[in-house]
Amino acid sequence: MATSTTALHPQFRPPLRAPGRLRPLPHSSYSSFARARPRTPVRASAASASAPVQQEAVAGVPWGCEIESLESAASLERWLIDSGLPEQRLAIQRVDVGERGLVALKNIRKGEKLLFVPPSLVITADSEWSRPEVGDVMKKNAVPDWPLIATYLISEASLEGSSKWSNYIAALPRQPYSLLYWTRAELDAYLVASPIRERAIQRITDVIGTYNDLRDRIFSKHSDLFPEEVYNIETFLWSFGILFSRLVRLPSMDGRVALVPWADMLNHSPEVETFLDFDKSSQGIVFTTDRSYQPGEQVFISYGKKSSGELLLSYGFVPKEGTNPNDSVELLVSLDKSDKCYKEKLQALKRNGLSASESFPLRVTGWPVELMAYAFLVVSPPDMSQRFEEMAIAASNKNSSKPGFNYPELEEQALQFILDCCESNIAKYTKYLEGGNGSPQVSINAKQANRTLLLKQLANKLCISERRILYRTQYILRRRLRDMRGGELRALSLFNGLRKLFK
Repeated sequence: MATSTTALHPQFRPPLRAPGRLRPLPHSSYSSFARARPRTPVRASAASASAPVQQEAVAGVPWGCEIESLESAASLERWLIDSGLPEQRLAIQRVDVGERGLVALKNIRKGEKLLFVPPSLVITADSEWSRPEVGDVMKKNAVPDWPLIATYLISEASLEGSSKWSNYIAALPRQPYSLLYWTRAELDAYLVASPIRERAIQRITDVIGTYNDLRDRIFSKHSDLFPEEVYNIETFLWSFGILFSRLVRLPSMDGRVALVPWADMLNHSPEVETFLDFDKSSQGIVFTTDRSYQPGEQVFISYGKKSSGELLLSYGFVPKEGTNPNDSVELLVSLDKSDKCYKEKLQALKRNGLSASESFPLRVTGWPVELMAYAFLVVSPPDMSQRFEEMAIAASNKNSSKPGFNYPELEEQALQFILDCCESNIAKYTKYLEGGNGSPQVSINAKQANRTLLLKQLANKLCISERRILYRTQYILRRRLRDMRGGELRALSLFNGLRKLFK
């Protein structure tokens, strides 16, 4: 899956999305399970939850294929058709965007329904296990959908040809293009300037913690069913990488999450808005085109309105600079600990679910009112202490009616505060981009050299895109401040002229 180049906060503050888009889900659905027990260091060859991904790059699992493999994809198509998939108007081919994708075989009109994947060819939490005794243990322990499906995928993959899903698993990438597969050294070296680094570290920590909990609560007690050579951190990083990049929520099936073979060969374009869902009339998983396609043209779907950082986090690609209309970058802002009212301001923030440091999304089109409210609170003087609470409420977005609020006497200081934060971040990006992008110290062979080159290219594209948003914000802020200060100077000049006139 990849993007058309013509084109959390994590679970705590999810972005607004239209329902049912092809997208990975926030990891909130399994993180509560991961936190249910204290975490212990992992006994597999990978890192522990307290120090994620300090290992060398994950070697990969013994199943799946190279991302560009057409042979495995063709075998998948034949198996799906033999198993009940209707005749298709799309075919898997090598494409310019996404290595491989679904291409129109005939003219396709806007508004047509495509795919019609039957529920029998969809993987959900209710899918039948090839080894029922394994599934019974997982369900007896009330494992949530995300880690349940991740474990199901590993169980079926380990059975190779004897699994119903062997053709599907053989067509999945052996190493998903995901930040789950970056080592900690690579994240630190290449994403040092980007806020997405912290989200990647948190996601890896959550996956490792989830594996630890499954191992301690279930796997270690049923080692005959869950041998460590099969159920280990490498296989779980793989299965969660598949889920983050391919799992979808189907609104018409009560929001059930599912892996939909064939449909997950569709690549992403920000120029389309169509999404997958269950069609009751045909009893299949479909999507409705929102544009027409000519024979030989790649057909796209939307993965959701995601920033370039989010696309890299889950899917392992970055759109070409300026082609993602949903792009954004998180700006970290903080209270000043030397502020005489620091404690009072912090208490107001905490009462509204915020902390002394918060991140807000910047877009090319501007910044959210919550950031402005936070900035007002940061720069407000002691004599405005009675307004601290309303500023904190506005910054937390708790007031859904969003009444107009403004503090003209603080506006210049607030804008200057945001500008200072932007310019501090710009300096970090510039230092990285102009500093040679040093590589972590690892032994280099041809394969590792190619990997290093790819990661650098992805990181550079992301940093350039995010810095572009910061530059745009800097430009807007500087103009507004210049206009404000210019107006003040004109008013002062007029006032002085009037004073001289009446002397």
